[in-house]
Amino acid sequence: MNQYYTYIMASHSGVLYTGMTNDLERRVQEHKSGVVPGFSQKYKTTRLVWFETFTDVNEAIEAEKKIKGWVRRKKIALIEAMNPTWRDLAEVNSEA
Repeated sequence: MNQYYTYIMASHSGVLYTGMTNDLERRVQEHKSGVVPGFSQKYKTTRLVWFETFTDVNEAIEAEKKIKGWVRRKKIALIEAMNPTWRDLAEVNSEA
């Protein structure tokens, strides 16, 4: 069964990046190492603070688009419902 992930990465200064992938562990490592040029590299979004797992790629894409359209305070509420201390889930979760 395929798995897809919609996720939010954060920088230490609070900048948020929302993305979608089929390999969360690889993608998080790309964020952490800064190997992919662009927004995430520029703003150093290196902490996985939220994610959701899907079996349907279209649902993951739709979730990503929906979250990207939200205002910041709604994204923060989503993060804090799962991860109130904003810990790096890649360090504490075996899925990531």
